[in-house]
Amino acid sequence: MDIKTTLGNAIEEAARLAIADGVFPEGEMAKVSLEVPPKKEFGDFSTNFAMQSAKVFHMNPRKIAEELAGRIKGDWLERTEIAGPGFLNFYLKSNVLYDSFRKIFEAGEAYGQLPAKDTARIQVEYVSANPTGLLHVGHGRGAAAGSALVNLLRAAGYPVVSEYYINDAGNQMDHLAMSVNARYLELLGKTVQFPEDGYRGADIIDTAKRIIKRDGDKYLAMDETERLSIFKDLAYQEKLAALKEDLEAFHVTFDEWFSERTLHPEAIREVVETLRESGNIYEEGGALWLKSTAYGDDKDRVVIRDNGVPTYLAADIAYHRNKFQRGFGKLINIWGADHHGYVCRVKAAMSALGYDASRLEVLLLQMVSLYRGGELVKMSKRTGESVTLNELMEEVGTDAARYFFLMRSLDSQLDFDLDLAKTQSNENPVYYIQYAHARICSIQRQVEEIGLGLSDSPRLELLTDETETDLIKKIEEYTEEVDRAAAEYAPQRIARYAYDISSLFHSFYNKCRIMGVERELAEARLALVSVAAHVIRHSLGILGVSAPEKM
Repeated sequence: MDIKTTLGNAIEEAARLAIADGVFPEGEMAKVSLEVPPKKEFGDFSTNFAMQSAKVFHMNPRKIAEELAGRIKGDWLERTEIAGPGFLNFYLKSNVLYDSFRKIFEAGEAYGQLPAKDTARIQVEYVSANPTGLLHVGHGRGAAAGSALVNLLRAAGYPVVSEYYINDAGNQMDHLAMSVNARYLELLGKTVQFPEDGYRGADIIDTAKRIIKRDGDKYLAMDETERLSIFKDLAYQEKLAALKEDLEAFHVTFDEWFSERTLHPEAIREVVETLRESGNIYEEGGALWLKSTAYGDDKDRVVIRDNGVPTYLAADIAYHRNKFQRGFGKLINIWGADHHGYVCRVKAAMSALGYDASRLEVLLLQMVSLYRGGELVKMSKRTGESVTLNELMEEVGTDAARYFFLMRSLDSQLDFDLDLAKTQSNENPVYYIQYAHARICSIQRQVEEIGLGLSDSPRLELLTDETETDLIKKIEEYTEEVDRAAAEYAPQRIARYAYDISSLFHSFYNKCRIMGVERELAEARLALVSVAAHVIRHSLGILGVSAPEKM
């Protein structure tokens, strides 16, 4: 029995009975929200439903609470009390907790994975950095958030496909080729003016050095146009491979890698023609403009320049149309906060194409600030530019980097304390969580050595200590937390949950022994910590963080 669902249904039924009795007027009922009270004397669950319903029922909240309390029934309910201005506090019968926990225990490794939802497929597109250089910490936050969101949605039962949009067409690829060419010539002793829009990172020099090491100076004799074409392809393949390698090291993989090149020119030409036929494209000054103001944008946008070259927007329109054509019912994009103004124009284009723009959800990622020794870290020690994701992983580790990125919601600025992330103490939240899991694994190894195994039918009702019941209640919240976090696109909720349940386990561990107590109690406690280990492991899995067995 899912007690929160049962209790919520009972509250709604009590309200309907009061309406039928003529005590409450007809009206749209408020949503029932149940919380675990901060103090045990306030019961097992509490709701502010009566206060939320005051405007609907035109009645004092406490009077509403009194009417509801007399109508809420169930063989699982010990009593209902009214507190303050109209809170309803519910006290459950003791067997309810253990009956519910037994079902979780019996579910085993399946617990935490919600049933498949009958919804259209969701596509989550994230990172999508230009393949022209190294990933930096900002990309890292987007990578952690996107991959955790995909994991979370899958755990909640949604059909999800993850995708990386490779920006491998346009001027940035030409600038990459010219930058590598300039460094190649410099390394071979030639005097050259570095391109104004070139990429000045140390990785460009490394690429040129690798070309020279492999092929020497054989490209010097070539026509520059031919040499640039070769360097464009060589650098692109190298940068893309390095990008994939860094992402895999960061526990990030994609179902699909979509090349922008595949949109040029045919898909762009087709979508522009479709928009022209529907009257949503007009010509002015030799350029083609999207009538985006007709769909909520603050001004119309150029899609084809007066020289016939498509804008980035044109490619993005074709790309998002392609997503819908592939049958996705919901599109989720994770973009940097600097793309805030771009959201409206892409949504406008989708509306102009006849799609429901609300099916496109754009999550904006705020900046990351790194701190070391209390001082802001702005530059990479190695390159003198932005700190790379690879450097961050080298300094604090993948697990710590991912967890710290996921502690806060995407739309909040993140201050990343490098010193704290490296600390092996309870002050470091990811260490604290992983240590809880490792500690449980240690317990399991020790009890195995003395011949105490996991019973198929432990006497869970023996778990009466406050630390035990607190841990059980937190475990029983997990599937609801997964469902809610997925609905809100909020992996930070799972990060918080993992910390909270680890804290409750540590409190249990400090008070309750497993070895050296009566066997049936030991078996019940072993069942409890085994489920706790699974939930910690499952939640860390959603976050893309490992659950070590030893530390």
